[in-house]
Amino acid sequence: MIIAAADGSALGNPGPAGWAWYVDDTCWASGGWPHGTNNMGELMAVLDLLQQTAHLDDELHVFCDSTYVINAITKWMAGWKRKGWKTGSGQPVKNIELMKALDEAMRGRRVKFEWVKGHAGHELNEAADQRANAAAAAYQRGGVADPGPGFAGSSTAHPAATVGQVDEEPDLFSDLVAELSDEEQVIALERSLLTDEVRSDRAAVAALLHPQWQEIGASGVLWERETMLDRIGPLSSPVTLDVMTVSRVAPDLILLVWRASADDGSRLRSSLWQRAGGRWQQRFHQGTAEA
Repeated sequence: MIIAAADGSALGNPGPAGWAWYVDDTCWASGGWPHGTNNMGELMAVLDLLQQTAHLDDELHVFCDSTYVINAITKWMAGWKRKGWKTGSGQPVKNIELMKALDEAMRGRRVKFEWVKGHAGHELNEAADQRANAAAAAYQRGGVADPGPGFAGSSTAHPAATVGQVDEEPDLFSDLVAELSDEEQVIALERSLLTDEVRSDRAAVAALLHPQWQEIGASGVLWERETMLDRIGPLSSPVTLDVMTVSRVAPDLILLVWRASADDGSRLRSSLWQRAGGRWQQRFHQGTAEA
C-alpha cells in the first residue's frame, strides 16, 4: 500500500497557488500556477499523485484535509456526471477540467481517502502543506515550484489536466442544501461552521463568509474576514446550536438568533446571512455571554 498526503495552497484565493503530495523525503512532488485557488491546488495534488502512481497496482491511501476534495471524488462526482457535469442546482461544476481528469485517473484504482485536521501535527499532512505553501510562494515571487523527485518509474504518458477555470470561492454546499428552504439552508450552513471538518478547511470557511464579513466577539473585539480565516480552527469543545428565531428581514437577508452551548457556558449569538450569486453567506456575526 502507498500512503501519502495531498494538500493545496493559495495566497489570496485566488492568487499564486501551489499543490503537493508527500510520501517521504525521497518521494514527493509539487507544482502550481501564478493564479489559482486553494481548491485547485487540493484537487491537483490528488490528481498528480494518481497520475504518478498509475503504473503501480498498489492500493493508495491518501490523507487529505479538504472535505471538498474527498466529497467531490467519493460522493458528488457520480451525480455530476449523470447530470452532464452539473450540480444539483443545475450550475456547472466548478474546476471541471480537474474534476474530469480525476474521474479518468480514478478508473480501476483502489484508493482510500481519509480526512485529517489541517495544521494539527499530522506528519504527512504537514510535509505536504509545507511544500504546497512553498510552491505558492515561489509563484508569488515570479518563479516556479520545485517539482520534487516524484514517484520512481512514473510515466509521462499521464499529462496533468489543463486548468482554465479559476473560481473566486468554491461552491461546497449547493448539493447539500439544494432541497431545503432558505431558512433551513441558513441553519444548516450555520451548523456547518461549528464542525471541525469545515473549520479545518480554510477554503470551506471562506466560501461561507461574505467578502465584507465582520464579527463582534463576546470579548468585544471586532474581527475582519481575513484575520478570522487565518486564525479559525477546530473548536476546543463541541458547541450545540439551539435556534431561537429565524427572521427574513429582506428578500435576500435572513437574521438567525441562536444559543451556543459548550462546556464553558452558553452564549447568545446572532448571524446575518445574505444571499448573493444564488448562495447564502454569513455577512455579520455577534456573540454575547448569556446572563
